[in-house]
Amino acid sequence: MSTGWRIQVDTDRCIGSGSCVGMAPAHFRMESGLATPCSTTVEPTEAVIDAAESCPVEAIAVRDDDGTVIAPS
Repeated sequence: MSTGWRIQVDTDRCIGSGSCVGMAPAHFRMESGLATPCSTTVEPTEAVIDAAESCPVEAIAVRDDDGTVIAPS
């Protein structure tokens, strides 16, 4: 049974563009100028994929419950 997707933000790569917050405000917030997931585990949603894909430095990784990378592709 799936426990949802896991979101991880690489704070060493994040440049604070905020595109993830714009694409998925229910799932990301800005904290000290860097993106932070609101929760590390989320229900699968297209908005989370769009946010990861929109990151200009690919600092966001979305994985399924077995660790397979869903986004960015």
